[in-house]
Amino acid sequence: MMPSTHDGMNTWISSPLGLIEGMFASSQKDPNSGWEAKAVEFFKEQLKQKDAHTWVPSMNDVPLHYLKPNSLVKFRCLIQDMFDPEFYMGVYETVDPSTKAKVLRCGKYKDVTECGVDFNSRNTVTAERQTFYCVPIPGENPWVKESYASSSQARVVPSTSYVPSRQKRSYEEDDDTDDMDTQPQKQREPHTGLQSPTEHHSNGDCKRQETEAPSSQTTSSSHLDLNFPLPGEKGPSCLVKVYEDWDSFKLNDTLEVYGILSVSPALSALADEKDASSAFVDLTECMETAEEQRVHSPPASLVPRLHMLYAKPLPHNNPLLPCATLEDNSAFLSSTLSEMASVRAELLTYFTHVLLGDALAAEYLILHLISNVYTRRDVLPLGKFTLNLSGCPTVSSYTERLYQIIQQLVPSSYYLGMSLQNMNQMRLVPKKDYVANRLVSGALQLARNTSLFLDETQLEQGQLDTTGVRNVTALGNVISWQKVDYDFNYHQMEFPCNINVLTASEGRSLLPSDCQIHLQSQVTPDHMDEYLSSIHMHPQASSQLNKFRLYLSVARLLDYSISDEVTKSVEDDFVDMRKDDPQSISAEDLHRMLVVARLLSLSLGQTSLSRDSWLRAKHLEVLRTSRMEQHKCVNGNEP
Repeated sequence: MMPSTHDGMNTWISSPLGLIEGMFASSQKDPNSGWEAKAVEFFKEQLKQKDAHTWVPSMNDVPLHYLKPNSLVKFRCLIQDMFDPEFYMGVYETVDPSTKAKVLRCGKYKDVTECGVDFNSRNTVTAERQTFYCVPIPGENPWVKESYASSSQARVVPSTSYVPSRQKRSYEEDDDTDDMDTQPQKQREPHTGLQSPTEHHSNGDCKRQETEAPSSQTTSSSHLDLNFPLPGEKGPSCLVKVYEDWDSFKLNDTLEVYGILSVSPALSALADEKDASSAFVDLTECMETAEEQRVHSPPASLVPRLHMLYAKPLPHNNPLLPCATLEDNSAFLSSTLSEMASVRAELLTYFTHVLLGDALAAEYLILHLISNVYTRRDVLPLGKFTLNLSGCPTVSSYTERLYQIIQQLVPSSYYLGMSLQNMNQMRLVPKKDYVANRLVSGALQLARNTSLFLDETQLEQGQLDTTGVRNVTALGNVISWQKVDYDFNYHQMEFPCNINVLTASEGRSLLPSDCQIHLQSQVTPDHMDEYLSSIHMHPQASSQLNKFRLYLSVARLLDYSISDEVTKSVEDDFVDMRKDDPQSISAEDLHRMLVVARLLSLSLGQTSLSRDSWLRAKHLEVLRTSRMEQHKCVNGNEP
């Protein structure tokens, strides 16, 4: 029999382990009850209730000291690394010291057992689970975090039961101390909200007792780095324990994990003492090296454990879209589709203003922002549309301001100024550390549909070193093939990605692109500052911005098809164009026209290509290429 939710506080959220223990105890009478699957199903059913997911506290926006240990929490995250499977005591027996009574206990969804475990019991069952190292979605923008946090109905109160000899602090404070022992890499500080200047706190001492390595290993600091892909990020990283179907998850998947929070101080104590004989559930710890142990068993107060009950794949992280897929939400889809053409017209006007009066560039920026790799044919990613916006002014920090506007519209983004220093010093490609047995992240370990803004106007004269050349090559691979070759020392391993790359440059970009549009500014450099300060949206900004945010995400998620009739028409057009001048159009040009036509249709809320959209796409491409030819004539043969 399944437990029911109590009135008032939901027991399934506040005390999930108690419910699981009850199901386990009931199953002892019936070994074939399949209680484990039923337990998972029970929590899935609870989460299907209307708005039930908003009752569950989120690790993304609630500081750890406000979350009740062993309660149900959720975490919106990216799988940054996958550790080796570990063994734990799935079933163990405890002995009451006074009565000598023996009781079978369930070890699932726990890190630490009760006292009085009989390690010699024949009833002990060893089981296996997988551990994922998960981080908040890299580059998730402040408006997304704020919107998710404001929709939460979870009730949380401060909890002190798991923070021995340590002041309660949020993640920002945990990682913004001025203790250099605990901050080996300032640029890789974790963060949860808006980017803010580092705050200094006077509690470095009480932090040191939990995070500092034993003196013999103080030279190594990798275990203190929470391994966020992007510099300057904050927020909780988490060790997610997975009990079933772990083969269905892949590195870099974005998930919303629902699980039981484990922050037992015994985890930190064991990491310090390396006491293999304590009543700790994981039996593999004694087989790890000291370096590996520090990475894989960090203090639970900094890297909590989350025992997964259910994980929902996230096709997007836009909080304005309903949780259900578009196909399952026909009412929302039909109302949104009916408004898409009018929202597009408003967005086009706004982008024309932002792009200094250039309406053609505004058209291409919309197409770029809704592009998405929808499939791969052999190694070729289909649907990508990398845009090179050349002719960008170098005055008034124009490119930074353009990025800030895009940042207000897309859920996740990252600005990379391509200065010589950044190119020569940044780690863009993740690299395997075999000593600590972990994947050290890089800035290109990004979630799908992240907008990557490459600012080439930051380039200066100088020499790229080996790292710089490798980084530029990695960016070229992302643009051309939508893949990143992770560095495993003795070999490289290819990981597909789905990243929208926009390159802003003065002349033609050094990097490849699917499409180049040269910006024709209607604003003189003298008036640039004044003009840019007028770009900020009107007082009804948030409702207007939300329309644009919803529009861009929905357009990206729509299905698309081309009928046989339109395909024939396109083929005939191509033959006619080649007839007049065989050199005028190549197969590559046709491919780009078809991508533009696809994105143009989707931007209008049309899920199939019409003859009108095809003609409009052709017209856009004619305008763009003729502008590029004119620019070449004026500026000579610009590379």
